[in-house]
Amino acid sequence: MTRTPLSDVACSIARATDLFGDAWTALIMRDVLVGIRRFDELVDDLGLSRKVLAARLARLVEEGVLARERYQDSPPREEYVATEKGRELYPVLLALMAWGDKWYAGPEGPPLRIRHDACGHVAAPVVACDACHEPLTVADTTPLPGPGGRVGPGTRLLGPLIAARGETDGDRPLTR
Repeated sequence: MTRTPLSDVACSIARATDLFGDAWTALIMRDVLVGIRRFDELVDDLGLSRKVLAARLARLVEEGVLARERYQDSPPREEYVATEKGRELYPVLLALMAWGDKWYAGPEGPPLRIRHDACGHVAAPVVACDACHEPLTVADTTPLPGPGGRVGPGTRLLGPLIAARGETDGDRPLTR
């Protein structure tokens, strides 16, 4: 079954999902970001077919999320490394992991913990406001129109709903 491309939808979630909409891509990024970078190692760790892995890696390289780097000249061998664009996916994967830990970890607990090397503590990923550092939740945030917003496929109802909110937050003007 062919998937409908989401790259033209005026929504950053849709555009990101267009690339990362399957589980294998997220798991490939997880592995690369923690140090499993060679093709055969990725096949062994993930247990997916070489054909599927090759296709996902090619797309990640094409999108500038991963780069191929030579680690051996004779015979030529390459590994996959995260670019800046790829490394910036790490907080996204941590947020997904935290959600999975809360709802799917099972009675034995989460399968992985993250130590924050700067302070040495085991950390719980939190999406927070960059101004006040409070956690962001659906109950205390309001989506507002952005400069790239438009009504179209994927935003036919959402676009006008958000546009109606204008550049204010209820009775309060936006602060930056």
